[in-house]
Amino acid sequence: LASRPADPEHPYGHGRYEYLAGLVVAALVLAIGINLAWSSAQKIIAPSPTEFSGALVAVLVLSIAVKLWMAAFNRSIGRRINSDTLEATAVDSRNDVISTAAVLACACISRATGVDLDGWAGLAVGAFICWSGVGLLRDTVSPLLGQAPSPELVEHIHDKILSYSGVLGTHDLMVHDYGPGRRMISLHAEVPANENVLDIHDEIDNIESELKQKLGCETVIHMDPIVVDDGVTKETREKVAALVNCIDDQISIHDFRMVVGATHTNLIFDAVVPFKFRLADEQVRAKICAAVKALDGNYFAVVNVERSYTA
Repeated sequence: LASRPADPEHPYGHGRYEYLAGLVVAALVLAIGINLAWSSAQKIIAPSPTEFSGALVAVLVLSIAVKLWMAAFNRSIGRRINSDTLEATAVDSRNDVISTAAVLACACISRATGVDLDGWAGLAVGAFICWSGVGLLRDTVSPLLGQAPSPELVEHIHDKILSYSGVLGTHDLMVHDYGPGRRMISLHAEVPANENVLDIHDEIDNIESELKQKLGCETVIHMDPIVVDDGVTKETREKVAALVNCIDDQISIHDFRMVVGATHTNLIFDAVVPFKFRLADEQVRAKICAAVKALDGNYFAVVNVERSYTA
């Protein structure tokens, strides 16, 4: 299902079937854990003799061997093709190994000592399976909700783009995940405002093409022209950045521009703050505007407060 090509109704493909399938497997793992814990609790309340025979031992040992192979196989293939569903299936097989081994151990102990531990062992294994099921649910729900890209991917994209001489910086990176191997990237690239726009556009096209070849991602890059040959703008930007860092070193700025008027000068820029920041957006904006006003009475800050889409 996930490999079905894009169509008019689903232009981004059907790759998220992979996450939905993983979600189903995770829910089944959790259901199995709850059922095992419940039946084990019932057995603790009303114990019954544990059966033991050579045939039983042979079947359990064979089951453990097969499930070990299945866990290793599914994990290997899942990592190779980046499949959350197979990863979840590997965890399910591992849980089967643990629960079957517990049954075998309890049967042997009961045979040797007469002490019945089957219910208590089942309760412990059921709790472990529930715990792993919750973890699987979290891992499969997260990409469906739109989780942030990994820091390694963000750094790789940032370094690759900055390796081009015509790019001064990047910001507003967004990575959209439509299933394994189906990612789309959009970002802003800061470029010199005094360069030939056609030359810069050609370099941006080359970056988009390389990211598609190297990462398999469709990429859209918006060009932000930055004034680099105006000493006043550069100096003012550095001063404003320092003032913002004094408010909180977690805040950064970008897209800085100066618009000089007859009576005052507007300093226009974006301020990026982390999620769950200690100050509300209006408080951040007010503090920055006050700091800019204190820097020079003729300066007025026009600030857009935003959040980063990367971790």
